Amino acid sequence: MTADHRPKRIAMDVTSLVGPTTGVGEMVRQLASRMASCSSDELTGLLVSWRGRDRFAEVIPPGWRKRALPLPARLTHLAWRQMERPKLRGFDLVHGPNYIVPPADRQTVRLVTVHDLTAWRFPDLVDHHSRYYPAHLASAVAEGAHVHAVSDYVAAELEAELGIHPDRIHTIRNGFEPTPPGDGGRGRSRVGSPYVLSIGTVEPRKDYVSLVEAMASIWPIHPDLKLVIAGASGWGSAELDEAIDRHGARGNVQRLGYVAPSFKADLLAGAELLAFPSIYEGFGLPVLEAMHAGVPVVSTNAGSIPEVAGRAAVLVEPRDPQALAGALLSVLEDDTLSEQLILAGHAQVANYSWDLAAKKLVSTYAELTA
Repeated sequence: MTADHRPKRIAMDVTSLVGPTTGVGEMVRQLASRMASCSSDELTGLLVSWRGRDRFAEVIPPGWRKRALPLPARLTHLAWRQMERPKLRGFDLVHGPNYIVPPADRQTVRLVTVHDLTAWRFPDLVDHHSRYYPAHLASAVAEGAHVHAVSDYVAAELEAELGIHPDRIHTIRNGFEPTPPGDGGRGRSRVGSPYVLSIGTVEPRKDYVSLVEAMASIWPIHPDLKLVIAGASGWGSAELDEAIDRHGARGNVQRLGYVAPSFKADLLAGAELLAFPSIYEGFGLPVLEAMHAGVPVVSTNAGSIPEVAGRAAVLVEPRDPQALAGALLSVLEDDTLSEQLILAGHAQVANYSWDLAAKKLVSTYAELTA
């Protein structure tokens, strides 16, 4: 790039904003909504979707231009992987915030976000589409793309396991947006009894099966305690249904699907604790959401969770229902421990800021296009 002073032309793929809210969609929303106020660049949101094309104008943040590729996303990704077409032109930098960065002309810098290495390390835990992430990333990096990691843990994995040079890895930790406190009374009223809450898309990586197994050991001791799962059904949810049926737990488990932010706040406020038994995470936003709400956390020492949780959670080995049950019981029955976790959680969540993340991303764009 020449060292001129004109505004840079930046494109970010914002397709995740038009579908059901996911962790990636939340990251894109938080960053994009802040970037226009801290950047002098010309920002363009890229939509790659046929079904979501009518919603584009609703979700694009103020200050952003729009460019739509009204094509089925998965077919477009296939074309990108096999033919590197269609190429984007007219931009200084193109950012793909969800493992895949669009092909572009040689003058364009490309940046791709990697949230975790699940598709590399646990391909049996991802859907068919996600199994192509390694091929997309390998191709992009071979052509000179830079990589954005959402945590120090993921950055270390990219270097150690994928052999990506550290000069091409840019760590910008996800932030956290404080939300209005929920109404615990409304949450408990909705569930109808005390409950353990778990948040996240129903998919094998979240290991809800082990959570049901752990709760099955607790229900004889706390028969009124419910398990509430707030998260859209992804893939592989049949295994969760089978575990629930195996333990005759239909009356003990409430699956709510995707819940709106205000309802999620009520559920957090009313929960006894958050259970987050993930097998592997590149970040783990629900952990911070619970800490902000003043809810103790029981999770696993998997992936980036120890980095995100710090000393403010009880962590156990993943895929160990017995250890998980013991941790859940320790928090449920020890008020002192519960209060210690709540206090530590308030301090831990203060370390994460979307404002800071947006500024760092804008700075990274400037560095890469200088």
